Amino acid sequence: MRITNLLAGTALMLVAQAGAAQTMAPVDQTTADQTATDQAAATDGDNADIVVTGVARGTNRLDTSVSVSSIGSDLTTKLAPRNTAEILRNLPGIRVEASGGEGNANISVRGLPVASGGSKFLQLQEDGLPILEFGDIVFGNADIFLRPDLSLARIESVRGGSASTFASNSPGGIINFISKTGEEDGGAFQLSSGLDYREFRTDFAYGGHIDDKTRYELSGFYRLGDGPRDVGYDAMRGGQIKANITREFTGGYVRLYGKYLDDRGLAFLPNPVRVTGTNSDPTYTNLPNFSINEDTLHSRYIQTVRSLDGNNRPTTRRIDNGMHPVVKSVGLEGQVEIADGISLTERFRYSDISGDFTSPFPAAVGDAQTTANALGGAGAQLFYGSGPLGGQRITSPSTLGGNGLLTSVVLFDVDLKSLNNITNDLRLNGDFALGEGKVSVTGGFYASRQDVKTDWLWNSFYQSVQGNGESVLVDIRTAAGVPVTQNGSSGYSATFFGNCCRRSYDMRYDTYAPFAQLGYEIGKFNIDGSLRYDFGRARGTISGGEVTGVSGLQTIDLDGNGIISAPERSVGFIPANSTARIRYDYDYLSYSVGANYRLSQTMALFARYSRGGRANADRLLFGPLVNNRTGDLVDGAKPYDYVRQAEGGVKINLGAAALYATVFHAKTQETNYLLSQQQFTSRDYKATGVELEGRIRRGIFSLAAGGTYTDAEITRDATDPTVAGNRPQRQAKFVYQATPQIDLGAVSFGANVIGTTASYTQPVNQLKMPGYTQVNGFLSVRPAPGVTLNLNGNNLFNVKGITEAEDAAIPANGIVRARSINGRTISASARFDF
Repeated sequence: MRITNLLAGTALMLVAQAGAAQTMAPVDQTTADQTATDQAAATDGDNADIVVTGVARGTNRLDTSVSVSSIGSDLTTKLAPRNTAEILRNLPGIRVEASGGEGNANISVRGLPVASGGSKFLQLQEDGLPILEFGDIVFGNADIFLRPDLSLARIESVRGGSASTFASNSPGGIINFISKTGEEDGGAFQLSSGLDYREFRTDFAYGGHIDDKTRYELSGFYRLGDGPRDVGYDAMRGGQIKANITREFTGGYVRLYGKYLDDRGLAFLPNPVRVTGTNSDPTYTNLPNFSINEDTLHSRYIQTVRSLDGNNRPTTRRIDNGMHPVVKSVGLEGQVEIADGISLTERFRYSDISGDFTSPFPAAVGDAQTTANALGGAGAQLFYGSGPLGGQRITSPSTLGGNGLLTSVVLFDVDLKSLNNITNDLRLNGDFALGEGKVSVTGGFYASRQDVKTDWLWNSFYQSVQGNGESVLVDIRTAAGVPVTQNGSSGYSATFFGNCCRRSYDMRYDTYAPFAQLGYEIGKFNIDGSLRYDFGRARGTISGGEVTGVSGLQTIDLDGNGIISAPERSVGFIPANSTARIRYDYDYLSYSVGANYRLSQTMALFARYSRGGRANADRLLFGPLVNNRTGDLVDGAKPYDYVRQAEGGVKINLGAAALYATVFHAKTQETNYLLSQQQFTSRDYKATGVELEGRIRRGIFSLAAGGTYTDAEITRDATDPTVAGNRPQRQAKFVYQATPQIDLGAVSFGANVIGTTASYTQPVNQLKMPGYTQVNGFLSVRPAPGVTLNLNGNNLFNVKGITEAEDAAIPANGIVRARSINGRTISASARFDF
């Protein structure tokens, strides 16, 4: 293979993935001389473990005191993950609750808490810049706005270490989705379809060289169908287009890229499930006519809802939009050698981001007649509010939905008007000889602006508990036949949450961060230290009845029929006098220091200590830390959290076999907002554990595996001191993954195993969620050059993998609201490479 035009700041390196073939990937290097040295040392493909994420410059994995892993694009093709989170579960040290649908996953690392949702302490990046500045924006988790496709070259993850100083708001780590940039001439076209579920998808990618100094990549996808759960309509619909073009020149390169994403996918919130046994030894079983891992409360018969928008104007909101991200982004990346051994790297991106987040949340589940009597009085009557029997009386409530249950739903309905962000990362790298060693220096400046402009338009209604997309709205009348609901609603507000949460945000968060790194390498030993000083400001307004302490309800004829129904006397709105100005500044320092000793060509020891900060964004608003009258922070309040981490371990890479072991200890100070419980928390945590990752290849057989043992504890809780000493919610002791496969050339097959031990639903440590093991299988057949046929089975044994639950203990009626991974789905694809 011939590589031409090695740049004085960029090189093409062979990057070995776990169990994958070699792929070409762009790596930031300091000089062409260093590039040539690294290539010469990496004669074995598996020894070319080059790291580019969360470090000053691309370097061999054995030469850095950072814990890093990667996933190649071939693995994502074989596994055919049903969402992004299912890919990330294969990264060691990363705990992913892959039960939220196309996005909305909860992601954590090495025992750091997930008290609410999203990826608070871990930043998701796309090509080296954050997708969103904050990974836990309420109803705007970063993974909602990301869709891997054939443009993906690989995924890199950095846990702890230098992540806290080479990116803002990432003290736990970084996960970077790296795109192809046309290094290889050619393309691919792929058709995919669910075999036992309805989803059809088309992917394409094409790239290559225009001339010897210019290359490009173009890719995209479109899909349509129900998705992995039967809802009876096209809940998954939309697609993406990505493109980039790179121009090389003497001493550098410049790249322009863009992305357009307009897609819809369901957000799976907790659903009803039967729990028997005891809190410490529970058994989770499906309700009649409703499966916790195959069904959802989304329904073809519940598609729209009447409401008021953020400006208090009547509107119709579409429930079937689900999570609807619309992203239009453009970016620039460049690198140039400005002197011998000194290079300048620039990364810039602007993203126009908007959309919707709409999904039903069961506030309560109970006997249909008992629930109706609580609202309409003794002998209340029930009627179908939608569906083919709409308007007819339910003569036998005990048979409603096949189980006699009625759920009081709060519809989480949020208009994501703007999550626009603009980011810029400028850094200067230099290497200099000093005595018998070498000094490396990095300095840079990062700036970003993140909008959070959203309207919370929550609503409520009663619906049956049914699967297969057949759930219907249920209306209630008194025994005398007087209606007390309309379209299933007893009030057009968050009735079952005390009419809370009719809110409007118009916020802007500016983040600035100078950073620097200094390293020294002599012989087999290197040491480095880095600093990052983040300072930022929050500016904007928030509106809602909670600003004044009074929920906003009014009487309005929502349907315009000239008649005021009972629910239309309780319509949620945003009072005109409920706007508060937010205006505060903050700053904090992060640092990291590490050392690495290369014992031999195949083994290294490392250690690192880091302290990283993480600013809180919209989850602070409407809470006790912000004075809603002045917009300032209350005295002594800090709008950021700290994570302190110590880690050390050994790295062994023998080419065909490798083992990486890391021992870690972390302490976290966190303030958060628990959405479904309407509660603010202030807690301290600690976590100690060991992280293992390994791979082996012998002939036709290969195995990539990893596991993380974590002993985590809540050490302080300002709200509930009794939970101190307990394990954090949803934190398992051990999580693991393994991917064995056999490659016979024309045929390859294998499995992907994901598992976790038991954990608790809530910090009180009563109700447990059982451990589970999910097995996925794949078979690839290459009947002709450039043709690949894939068969993929996801969750082959149809296990119920409970990842979270709202209830702290088994309720009296035995019905818990929980979230599970998807049930078994089988898909097939045909790929044509040319």
